[in-house]
This record gives sequence, structure tokens and C-alpha cells, in this order.
Amino acid sequence: MAMIIKVFALLLCICICNNAMQRAEASLSLSKDHYKQTCPNAENVIRETIRNATSFDPKIPARILRMHFHDCFIRGCDGSVLLDSTANNTAEKDAPPNVSLRAFYVIDDAKARLESLCPQTVSCADILAIAARDVVVLAGGPNWDVLKGRKDGVISSASETRNLPAPSFNVSQLLQSFILRGLSLHDLVALSGGHTLGFSHCSSFSSRLHKFNATHSMDPSMQPQFAQSLLSVCPNPTTNRSAGAFLDSTSTGFDNAYFKRLVEGKGVFGSDQALFTENKTKTMVKTFAKDENAFFRAFRRSMLKMGSVGVHTSDSQIRLNCRKVNS
Repeated sequence: MAMIIKVFALLLCICICNNAMQRAEASLSLSKDHYKQTCPNAENVIRETIRNATSFDPKIPARILRMHFHDCFIRGCDGSVLLDSTANNTAEKDAPPNVSLRAFYVIDDAKARLESLCPQTVSCADILAIAARDVVVLAGGPNWDVLKGRKDGVISSASETRNLPAPSFNVSQLLQSFILRGLSLHDLVALSGGHTLGFSHCSSFSSRLHKFNATHSMDPSMQPQFAQSLLSVCPNPTTNRSAGAFLDSTSTGFDNAYFKRLVEGKGVFGSDQALFTENKTKTMVKTFAKDENAFFRAFRRSMLKMGSVGVHTSDSQIRLNCRKVNS
């Protein structure tokens, strides 16, 4: 048994070292000025596209930010989540964890405008990374210089979405998922703050409300009145597939309300509330709940770090259409 633990620890160490090396290589290949000469107005075009879309649909910020997270956590930030399924392959976007992703048309619109302005220049992966920054800023969150120069991946497989962190994970499971991507415990807590934007359907948290375990019918880490409010919109069984809950009290504003709610026992996902019940993350949650600027600084750093995960592969390209690989 001791030998097995040592081997696992060695493999985990090798994985961490490899990810650190890949991030270092990626950071050297990416630049905030990547399009300065080839497409100087790229970021303005993307920002305008985001603003126009959000003026018609206030859910756009939450949807784009979630899309970027789900892209980076599969094969790195390579735009693979944007690829459509084909007759021979079911893509990431059509896998169970991603079927609720929306707003792909916003990235398509930005890409079409950029192809007209700067043909075969701006990658879909960069468009999504820039758009994720823009929706955070538009919602009142921090700004940062997005490092650019990513290439678009050519592989998108639904089966690989099993690697996405689940809303039922505990902190140890979450941390293992983040470490495998070269991210730390601090990154885990900071990036979880992205849940300050958005909405979840009942299916992602109903297990906390019905037959939670042999001792409790509902998750005892939830504030009782809050649990009852969730139960009222997510009864068992429920016939309303669109029913659910906002992930914090200011769902269209990027702020630290998410962390304040965790302190109150009002996290919607079990994985969210676990950040406060677990001692090794509780202090960070309390810090971010008290100091919004501290959260913003941490989120900015962690987004830059996540954005450098796995940005190049040997067969990557600049797609002409974000939904399909170049022929």
C-alpha cells in the first residue's frame, strides 16, 4: 500500500512539473501585443460584439465566462468547445456537462467580423479568451491584459468532458482537477468566484435537497431557509426542466456576493459550499467575502494563469469558422 501511495505521489509530481513547464512555454509564446501589427482593432471588435449581444440578452456574460472555463478545462484554452459535432464525432459542446452552454453565436459574430477585417489572423481560442475578460469587465469586475497568440485545436471529443469538475465535488476532488491543469488551491477559490455570474438548473444541485444521505434528507451545510427556498423551485419530482436558481444574489453583476453567500451557508452547488466548510479554503472565502478588491486581484491573476493552459498543439491552426476544422 505504501508503495502504491509513493508511486501515485511521484506521478502527481511529474504531472504538476509537466504542467508548470507547459505554462512557462505558453507564457513565452503569448503576448498582450500579439495582434498589434496584424489586427490592431481585434479587441475593439470583440468588445463591441459583446456589448451589442449583452444589450439584447443580459445572460451573455455568465454564458461566455462559463464557456471559457469549460474550454480551458478539457484540452487547454484551444477553442475546442466551439467545434460542432460531425457525423463521425460527438463534440464537447454536445456532451451532458455542456449541453446547457449557450451564446456560441456571439463568438461566431465576432469571428465573422474579424475574418472580414483581418482574414486568417485571429484565432477562435483568443476570441473566447478576450470575450471572457470583456464580459467580466462589462458586469463590473476586474480588467486585465489578455495574453494572445493561442491556436485553435482540431480535436473535440464529448468523452473528454468527464474531466470537468462536477458541482458535487468536495474540495479534495476539486483540487485534484485543478492541480492536473497546473492550477493551485488559491486559483481554485478565486476562479470559483466566477459563479458570481449565472444560473443553474435543478439537476446540478437537487441531490443536496432530496435523500442527501442516511442521516439527513437535505445537505446540512445549507442554511435551512435557503434550502427550503431551493426545494420550493426544485421539488421531487419536478416536471419543469427550466427550473433552477441563480448562483448568487446579484447574478448579472460581477462582485463578491458569491463569497458572502458561502459564509451564510447559501452556496447553490455542493462544490461551492464545500469551499467554506473545508478548513484549507475557508480562510480565503472569508477574505474574499470581506474584501472585494482582494477577490478581484486574485481572480485576475488566476484567469491569466488558466488562460495559459495548453494553448498549443502540433496540429493546431487558425480556424476560418469557429464551428469546424479547416479543410
